[in-house]
This record gives sequence, structure tokens and C-alpha cells, in this order.
Amino acid sequence: MSRELDHLSRLVVSGRMSRRDFLGHAAALGVTALSANTLLAGAAQAQAPVKGGVLKAGMVGGAATDSLDPATWASQVPYTLGRSWGEQMLEVSPAGEIEPRLAESYEASDDAKTWHFKIRKGVTFHNGKELTPDDVMATLERHADANSKSAALAFVSQFERMKVDGDYVVIQLKEANADLPYVVSDYHLMIQPNGGKDNPTEGIGTGPYKVMVNEPGVRHVGELSKNYWGSDKRGHADQIEIVVINDATARTAALQGGQVDLINRVEPKIVDLIKRVPGVEIRNVPGKGHYVFIAHCNTAPFDNNDLRLALKYAVDREEMVKKVLSGYGSIGNDMPVTKAYAMFSDDIEQRAYDPDKAAFHYKKSGHSGPVLLRTSDVAFPGAVDAAQLYQQSAAKAGITLEVKRDPGDGYWSEVWNKQPFSMSYWTGRPTQDQVYSIAYLSKAEWNDTRFFRDDFDKLILSARGELDQARRKDLYRQAAVILRDEGGVIVPMFNNYIDATGTKVGGWVDDPNGELMGGHALTKCWVNA
Repeated sequence: MSRELDHLSRLVVSGRMSRRDFLGHAAALGVTALSANTLLAGAAQAQAPVKGGVLKAGMVGGAATDSLDPATWASQVPYTLGRSWGEQMLEVSPAGEIEPRLAESYEASDDAKTWHFKIRKGVTFHNGKELTPDDVMATLERHADANSKSAALAFVSQFERMKVDGDYVVIQLKEANADLPYVVSDYHLMIQPNGGKDNPTEGIGTGPYKVMVNEPGVRHVGELSKNYWGSDKRGHADQIEIVVINDATARTAALQGGQVDLINRVEPKIVDLIKRVPGVEIRNVPGKGHYVFIAHCNTAPFDNNDLRLALKYAVDREEMVKKVLSGYGSIGNDMPVTKAYAMFSDDIEQRAYDPDKAAFHYKKSGHSGPVLLRTSDVAFPGAVDAAQLYQQSAAKAGITLEVKRDPGDGYWSEVWNKQPFSMSYWTGRPTQDQVYSIAYLSKAEWNDTRFFRDDFDKLILSARGELDQARRKDLYRQAAVILRDEGGVIVPMFNNYIDATGTKVGGWVDDPNGELMGGHALTKCWVNA
């Protein structure tokens, strides 16, 4: 039986058998789904990669306003492209563990306030410059500058001082933080020559691919860097390409027709149809991503907490998971964390759809007239359908939602984080500190709900430096309840990541850190002959 499963797992990895068929064979042999998936992951890692060819992705999440500056990355295309040309000091593995990249090792003081990162030697930037610890420190300095507008500012603002000591970058923190390795793994912190201080939009890094074509909102091409230090594990194709296809139907057709090898964000409602297409493999991975309605807490009428509560009780979460996600996800509770996070408190009451409570808080708020909600196809798969379901469930509470559908190009630059009530998504982060820090601390650059609360900030900062795990868990619980009951974020559902690949793609490994293998599919996968 073991030999048969090994053979079948190799067929899956090579693209000659679907995962669904493999799991069916495994079940018939009495093997659990967990064991079968573990075997597949091992087979993918063990198979010798195929070198050469062109690996092409069709992706939603690209716009004419996209930049190569890592500090600005907010959507899927720049994030995935950035993974191909840039690297951080450390990285989070599919299993949630810290792996070395440009820092080959690290160590902390006993109080978790002083950290030493040993920078790898023999690494070369795409412009021929050798990587030095000074480049690493300059990168961190640029993002930590109070005027940087970097999305990572909320993380690196905890740095009190930094210095280079031989092969090491030494970081002294203002307060203890046992999660610092996860902080420096943030995808905005791609190491650039002189930290990107000279020109952060050049797209020069140490990753497998050099940027050859950069047409924001249209097309991006990377060419294999011949002197890439990690070529045994990444950078298998000679060339990678991302074609921006924001329309879901066109994206799916491009995969079916062989114009692209991978696509992201398959709409849940068509997953069962796609499964029937010969040569197309659905990659369904549960993760920490979630879809949100965001209201600015400092802008009328959303500055009234009774109105915010009315909007929260007016969401039929069960219906959305069933009809928008087709069951490929779970209900949310108006906070960005679930049991997938360490130290999550599962005793927080689940908010349910309650038209009567929604009507009560709506009347108490004193608001009258329609509430304008902005949405777009690019907000998340099924966003327009979700807005319409929300409109219907709110109407039963006497709340009139006016839904405005915006075009995809420009949504992330002109609507999200600018309009007072809109729809969006978050990919989640490895730790609770990161997911709260990036969007909910008062000084966070991406505080898209304008949630400014000193007591909440103090809880998160206290938890960051708390080494007693029971106490730390309680601090996170207190923060979660404040955000759930008084924040401006409405989290109706947590989504699975649903991508799809064609027959030529090998090396796929499920990664709950984000779409397309946490953004690494183009660098870790290969093209089978």
C-alpha cells in the first residue's frame, strides 16, 4: 500500500493526477485525509524540480497605480511579484515556523529585548552589489522612519536602536517582544541595496528573478537571476510572468485555455464546475484570511457606536458563508482572529444575525436615510454578491444600504482606506500582535477603520512584551472584545484560499499564509515537460 501511495503522490506532484483522485484512492486504502495530505507535501518537497521554461500566472489584484516599492504593497499582484525579486531576513514556513533567508541565524537576550541577526554571506543583489549587514539595517531604518508611510511602520516602530556588529544586525527593542522573528518576516521588509533609500521603486533585490517588464495593471515579467544563492530550492523556471486579469471569468478561461499555468482567487461558487475540467487542479487551503466591511469610526454617521453595532447585527454571517463562500470558509465575529491563532480565547460570544437588535441600535443611533457602502469585484471573490446579501438582511432591520459598485482599477487607491464605508480583505498574519498592529493600533499606517483607542493600544503593546503566556492570552482577549464591540470592522467570514493550477505545474505545496502558496508559487513551483 505504501509503495502504491508513493507512486500516486508522485503523479500528483508531476501534474499527471489530480489531488481529488489521489485522496479518493487513499480513502479507499483506509488512509486518512490528514495522512494523505502529509504524504503529498513530502512528495512535493522530495521530487527533483524541473528546470527551465516559462511559468505564467493570471492574477486578480493588479492596478495601474501599483509600485515596486515594498512599503506600499497592498494587493496580490505587487505582493506576489515582490516575492519573486525580493527577500526578507526571515520567512514563515507553510507550517508556521520561522525559516532563515538573508539572516542565516538569530538569537535573543533572556528578556527578549535585544536580538542579533547574522546576515548571510555570498548573496548578490541583481545590480551586482554584494549584500551587507548595512543594507539590512538601512532597509529597517527606511521602514521605521516616522515619515516613511510604510505599512510595516507599526511593527518596526518598536525598534529603539539598531547597529551593525560585524556580520550581525543588532536590534534593541523598546519593550520585550518574543515574536520579533515574525515581525522581520513581514513581506514589506524586502531587503534592498542601501535599504531602498536611493530608489525604492527599482525592484532590485536578492530574489530568484530580476524584474524585466513592469507594466502596472497589465503585465510583469521576471528573468532568472543566474547568481541566485538559493537556486536549489527556488527559481526553477527560466522566466516567470504575471498577467493581470481582474475579471474572474476571463481568468478562469485563461487557465482552461492554457494561456496561463496558475490563477488566484477562484470564486467559490464555480469551484465544483472547475473541478470537472480536465487538467485543472483546484488548490483549496484554509488560512487566516478574512473578508471585511470597514467603517471609519471618526466619520459620521459611523462615529456613532450604536450605528456600528446595528450594522454588525444586520449581517447574516451563516448565509454569507453558505452563498458567497459556498462553504469554503467559516463565520467571523467582528475581530480579525480565530482559533487558528495561538492564544485565541474561544469563550468570546459569537455574534449572530439579529434584526431586532440591529433595529434597536439603529433607532438608538438617531440616524435616518440610506447608508452608502462601496464595493468592487476586486474587493474579494463574491464581494458584490455579499454586498447584495447584506443589503437584504439589513433591510429586515429597517436599515437601507445603498450599494455602489466601483471599477476594479483604482479601487485600492481611491476607495479602500479613503471612503468611510467599503469592503476589503485581509490575508491574516502569523501572530495576533501583527494582525492587530498592522490595522488597529492608533498609529498604524493601514488603520482603515480609523479606530483610535488608547486602552486598546496599551493592551496590544503590553501583550507584545508579556512573557507569561496566560497573562498574554488574557490581554489579547480583552483587546478582541473591545474591537468586536466598539471597533469599525465587520468580519462576517474567514475565507479559504482557492487557487487553481494547470497540468504543467509541479512542486505545489499547500501554504496557509496566503494565496498562491503565500505568494511563493512562481518561485517554488516548476514547469513539467
